[in-house]
Amino acid sequence: MTGTPPDPLRDPRFFADPYPTYERLRAGCPVQRVAVGGGGHRAYLVTGYREAREAFAEPGLSKDAARFFAGRGSGRDLHPAVARNMLSSDPPVHTRQRKVVAPLFTTGRVRELRPFITRVVDGLTAGWRAGAEVDLVAGLAVPLPVTVVCELLGVPEADRVMVAGWSRELFDAADTGRVDAASHRIGDYFTGLVDAAADDGPLGPLLRLGREEAVSSAALLLVAGHETTTHFIGNAVLALLRHPEAFDRLCRDPDLVPGALDELLRFDSPVGVATFRHSTEDLAVGGVGIPAGHPVLVSPGAANRDPAVFPEPDRLDLDRDAGGHLAFGYGIHRCPGAPLARAEAEIALRALVTRFPDTRLAVPAESLAWRHTRLTRGLAALPLTLG
Repeated sequence: MTGTPPDPLRDPRFFADPYPTYERLRAGCPVQRVAVGGGGHRAYLVTGYREAREAFAEPGLSKDAARFFAGRGSGRDLHPAVARNMLSSDPPVHTRQRKVVAPLFTTGRVRELRPFITRVVDGLTAGWRAGAEVDLVAGLAVPLPVTVVCELLGVPEADRVMVAGWSRELFDAADTGRVDAASHRIGDYFTGLVDAAADDGPLGPLLRLGREEAVSSAALLLVAGHETTTHFIGNAVLALLRHPEAFDRLCRDPDLVPGALDELLRFDSPVGVATFRHSTEDLAVGGVGIPAGHPVLVSPGAANRDPAVFPEPDRLDLDRDAGGHLAFGYGIHRCPGAPLARAEAEIALRALVTRFPDTRLAVPAESLAWRHTRLTRGLAALPLTLG
């Protein structure tokens, strides 16, 4: 009996631990067609490191989903500000938008934000006590980047929990209706914020893009500015607690935290499968031909565990040179907010290892619940017993 092959990235076991699936797919061929979603849809999936870098840099792979679905329909009802933004555009539109957004996240700008980030971390952990049980995700990993990015965008403090909730709903891959509804709440909210913005206010730089693009850029910065950082922090803490020798090493010398970030990002990337691309012409990635008009998915999560580039990839090694990881992407779409994400994770991790050096998991690692989305990899909760 024949039928539609299963989507390898939707199996419940994949969400709990995607790496055996990535390894199997990469061993078969680092660029291959797989089933995605339902209805017989297929896409090329890139799981090898060198192939992923090649795909990220390939100009024949477009990020413009609207161009791909023109005339065929996506069946979705996403708000235009969410459906069309810098992440889903190609040059020259992407180049122009990124030129305006990038200065918000320069190393110098992030350095100026570090005292604010530190105050946020101190405030969130002020009530933590040794021996208490806390959920690191709800108590720190979610509110920290939400607070920081909302501060950058001028979102009033009273609205931040609400706005963050919409952002998390946007990643609910199990319910497309809920995703679409969340996109409209975000788009409508930022339309109002942009319409009320002043040239010298937090959204002032984005206003140079015009109303529509300012709204789409603000919505993108909200979603991208906290969702992946939340997972970065949660995944990093879990990886360290599952490798007590690495955690204890950072506790003994917290100054090692900045240098550990790349290996933590490589080991369990907060981005599992990058956002949609499609071929605009006949091309080849890794020697595999991809005809024009086909969707392509590139997996940083798989690429970062490629043994051809990272020996013993399933081992967390804080001495490894992991600077070439693809957790932030590569090429023109590399995440412009990477310096901010690194600063937030560094300050959060330093606070944990400095103040609570004997922290341990409060539940077996195997019982932890993971978000069910292939795009990001992150925990629903991370219960800890503080040391």
